[in-house]
Amino acid sequence: RQRLKPIEPERLVCSACSFIFYDDPKVAACTIPTLGNRIVLLKRGIEPSYGKWVFPGGFLDRGERVEEAAIRETWEEVNLKVEVTRLLNVYSYPGYPVVVIVYLARVVGGQLQARDETLEVRTFAPAEVPWDDLAFPSTRDALTEYLALTGPGPGDS
Repeated sequence: RQRLKPIEPERLVCSACSFIFYDDPKVAACTIPTLGNRIVLLKRGIEPSYGKWVFPGGFLDRGERVEEAAIRETWEEVNLKVEVTRLLNVYSYPGYPVVVIVYLARVVGGQLQARDETLEVRTFAPAEVPWDDLAFPSTRDALTEYLALTGPGPGDS
């Protein structure tokens, strides 16, 4: 490891060829799909946060557009075909190596069912969101932001 410039963090640099290895974050693409006024959430079947609730999403594949990854992950996890309607926000946290991009999505097909890496899938009215059992800070932050746009937030009925 060495510091290349005073304002940059230390980087991994090959001592033989000076190649710089950038330890870049992963990018996750997610949707908040709704059926009527109910939010689709899934219970994770993998670590981290096994058994916790989250909206559909996952890592981009190399060369994949972010919106396409969000649509693909929604199909793979909850069996719903969706159309991305707008970007909600981008979430990143110090010390957490993932950038989370969350879209709002309209369901255009499929039948709600648990699929890959999913223990259970359900729809929740805004007042029913399981705030104490959410998987990640980005899950809480995105749902809070979504509900601020559309309806009640945590603790509201």
